Amino acid sequence: MASGGVKLNSASITILCWITILGFAQCQKIPSLQIMPAASVQRKPVGNSLLLTCRPDVPDSTLISDLRWSDSRNMTIPPKAAGQSSPPIYTESIAGGQALALLFNSLQESMAGVYYCAASYSVTEQLAASVLVETYVAITWKDAPEDQRPILGEDYIVRCEVYANPPATVDWLRDGDPIKSSGRYVIENRGLLIRNVSESDDGLYTCRAAVISTGELAKRVIRVEVQIKPEVQQLPTVLNAVEGQSFSYLCNATGKPVPEFQWIKKSTQQNVADIDRFSVNALTGQLDISRVEQDDHDTYTCVAKNAAGISESTTKLNVLIRPKIIEFMNITVPEGQEAVLACRAFGRPPPEITFRRYGTTEEYRVGLQVSDDRIVLDMQENAERSETIGNLRISQLDKTDDGLYDCIARNPGDVAYKVGHITVEYKPNFDHLKALPPVYTWEQRPANLSCFAQAIPNATIEWRWNDRRVADLYDINMKIEEQGFRSDLIITPREHRYYTSYKCVATNRLGRDEHVMELREARIPEAVAQAKPRSVSATSMTFDIIPPAFEKGLPITAMSVQYKEEFNPDWNTAMNRTWSPDSPYIVEGLRPQTSYSFRFAARNVVGLGPWSAYVVHSTPKRSEPETPKTLHTPIQEEDEEDDAIVASPYADHFELRWNVPVDNGEPINFYRVKFCPGSKVNGVWTELEGACLEEDITTTTHYEMRDLQADTYYRIELLAHNAIGFSRPAHLLLKTARGIDVVLRVDDRALSSAAVIGIVVGCVLLLLLVIDILCCLIGNLGLLAMMCRRTKRSPSDLGDEEKLGSLYGWRFPLPYCSGSLIKERPPSPSPLPPPIVKLGATTPIDDEKQPLNTLPDVGGKMNSSVEFDGRGVQIRSGEIIGKNSAV
Repeated sequence: MASGGVKLNSASITILCWITILGFAQCQKIPSLQIMPAASVQRKPVGNSLLLTCRPDVPDSTLISDLRWSDSRNMTIPPKAAGQSSPPIYTESIAGGQALALLFNSLQESMAGVYYCAASYSVTEQLAASVLVETYVAITWKDAPEDQRPILGEDYIVRCEVYANPPATVDWLRDGDPIKSSGRYVIENRGLLIRNVSESDDGLYTCRAAVISTGELAKRVIRVEVQIKPEVQQLPTVLNAVEGQSFSYLCNATGKPVPEFQWIKKSTQQNVADIDRFSVNALTGQLDISRVEQDDHDTYTCVAKNAAGISESTTKLNVLIRPKIIEFMNITVPEGQEAVLACRAFGRPPPEITFRRYGTTEEYRVGLQVSDDRIVLDMQENAERSETIGNLRISQLDKTDDGLYDCIARNPGDVAYKVGHITVEYKPNFDHLKALPPVYTWEQRPANLSCFAQAIPNATIEWRWNDRRVADLYDINMKIEEQGFRSDLIITPREHRYYTSYKCVATNRLGRDEHVMELREARIPEAVAQAKPRSVSATSMTFDIIPPAFEKGLPITAMSVQYKEEFNPDWNTAMNRTWSPDSPYIVEGLRPQTSYSFRFAARNVVGLGPWSAYVVHSTPKRSEPETPKTLHTPIQEEDEEDDAIVASPYADHFELRWNVPVDNGEPINFYRVKFCPGSKVNGVWTELEGACLEEDITTTTHYEMRDLQADTYYRIELLAHNAIGFSRPAHLLLKTARGIDVVLRVDDRALSSAAVIGIVVGCVLLLLLVIDILCCLIGNLGLLAMMCRRTKRSPSDLGDEEKLGSLYGWRFPLPYCSGSLIKERPPSPSPLPPPIVKLGATTPIDDEKQPLNTLPDVGGKMNSSVEFDGRGVQIRSGEIIGKNSAV
């Protein structure tokens, strides 16, 4: 192109062409209305929401006016008013007024039809568009619960009702497999019919609905759980509960689901769970009554409920009232008459009544008693009043029938007891006094004649002497003292005529009885008839003594002996010994090879009888001890040729015990124990070679045999030894126990906690004492140093110490107090007490040479005491130890 002109290229030309074409097209655009969605038919299910939008398609949107929607009846659809809830159909301006929406909140079948959108364009041109709205009903589960519970044994329809338009077809599946109408299963419009439901019908069922025209498919899974009606186990006709006690009963029932329980009281139709003292476990059916009362006597129903139904069973609660004895009276009946002991008792059911003698276990039976035909028991029951009366009838009543009786009332609830008394009245008697001995007195001592009679009612007592009432004699030597039902006649026999018979007369309203009592003068015993030695040893003699005859009521209280050496003519210097009548008559402490004279006398309450039964006998020379005697009870007595057999309660040890034998003049210095295992065959004892054990015992009279064999025989030989030799052996055959010891034994005793504490405390004290001694020796300090320092002592204190002769100094020397050792012990301030003398020693015993009942002058008095230690009599003479001792 020439200079000064516009130069255009091909691109610019192309753009200009397109602008020209578009401008032309715009000038040619036809105004219209567009409905969106663009489909001419809108098909939607009932209940859904729908939005239709009408938008003008015009060259100039500002020229659009009167944009509106109308229905098939050409009725304009208005917009929603301000503040109004959403109507079913309404219009709403959107996009800044450039479009108008038609809204359906929830489509209904009646809303189907043609809807029109219209508007005016440039005032003169009318624009319009339409759309067809079609509706259909989607698959709806009208009656199809997801959980359904048929009842066992009944026909049941598994409900699944479906609504759809167009109609839907329905089929059923179980566990993924189709169910066909056949046999027990029938497909109906309402659902699936199951005939005669069984527990196997439990499971998951699928109800499937389909609409072929719309292609809609829906499924509903239904859980079927077969329920079983409850069935209560039949209750007993009657249940018994005891008044005042607790009560429980379990009501059992079956069912699915597990039923809930109730208990109903029939008379009030009340749930007992609402009553005090009652509780019901709704899950288990247990009824509990904390305390049963009489008002609980009623009929009760156990009710079991579940969703499948209800079941019940009825029982009667019988409240047992424990027996109670309401009347049981004591009775008093004269001897020989009939006694009726009545007992009345209350209870439900009426109790049975019986009796028994108090303290015995045998009860009387209803009717005549076999053991005693005098006794009859009868009963009368009153069911309306729940009472029973029992009568125990005893004819020809005897004194032996007097006493306590138990009334026993018994029913299923309990047993009640009550004690009553039969008092048998009888005339006086003195049966208990007839065997008593006469009353003795002497030297005008007062005598007491006591008299009381057995009688009911109590008897009055009267004393007679020579058939005259003592009360009328006014004799100062006779005095009557009344002690309740007892009467005492006190007699002072100042003259010999009072030693005679006295009569006690007892009287009550049933009769009288009398008893004669004698007052006799008591005398000393007669001479001893005979005494002779039975066994003699070097130091002792044992006598057999025949005592003198004595009167009933005046027994011999002691036997005495005096003895001296035969050639001593003075009995006043004789030794004496006294024994009780039932003790062995042994004289000990004799000298060997010595001849003694003995004389004997008997003693009673009056005094000592004459000396008599003179015996002269010598003791043998000193010899070996007597044979020891073992202290074990044999299980088999010893024959002349056999040893006594004893059994050990243990299998491995045995404690042998024996007494101290007579030493025959020389003290026993040891015992020898020998034991050997073995056996006895045909009467011959055979010992096991090399198995015998032997040991000497010096200080005790017992020995423990250890390490024995179980179930084994041992032959034991025991000997006593003194300076002269061995005694004859004592033999014993021992049988040990079988197996483990009967009683467990601890060989080595451990120290107890108390012993350990004591040892520790002792060690601490000893340590403190050592420290104190060191302090005293080194620095003159400490507790002991303070005790030793006595700078200020009164002269009286020094005199007392000199008088005591430093007694404590030689017994408890304190060399550390002075710092130097005491070289020699100070003399004792007084001689030690005389030694204890044991009978049987070889030296004479002068302190026993005293006549019986004779005391020496005070100046020559010698205190002595006699002791028996189980082996012999010991006499301690001289001053009593400790009497004048400074210790």
